[in-house]
Amino acid sequence: MLTAISILILVICGLLALVVLAQNPKGGGLAAGFTGAQQIGGVQKTADFLEKGTWTLAASLMVLCLVSAGLQGGDATVVDDMEAIDATEQPASGEEAAPSEGAQGAPTEGQDPI
Repeated sequence: MLTAISILILVICGLLALVVLAQNPKGGGLAAGFTGAQQIGGVQKTADFLEKGTWTLAASLMVLCLVSAGLQGGDATVVDDMEAIDATEQPASGEEAAPSEGAQGAPTEGQDPI
């Protein structure tokens, strides 16, 4: 499923690039080639189609990226992982935590200071 979504994302990226490159910020672009065919569709119709296509492809790309990220997430979240780490590091009530072997402190007798 994730592979199919990834392929679909790549196809939409390519189409979006082509649609954006077909547009001209000054109103020309692909629509400029159809100036003689105004009776059929007109320049404005072509520009509207390209703009709607851009917005549709961009929205589709965003949704597919969110779906892809959701599928990759797995079961555990960062908050759950942090709670699990905190639970294992905290001593039980009434008990004092003994320093671990790698804890920093003054060297004891027989140890060389580093």
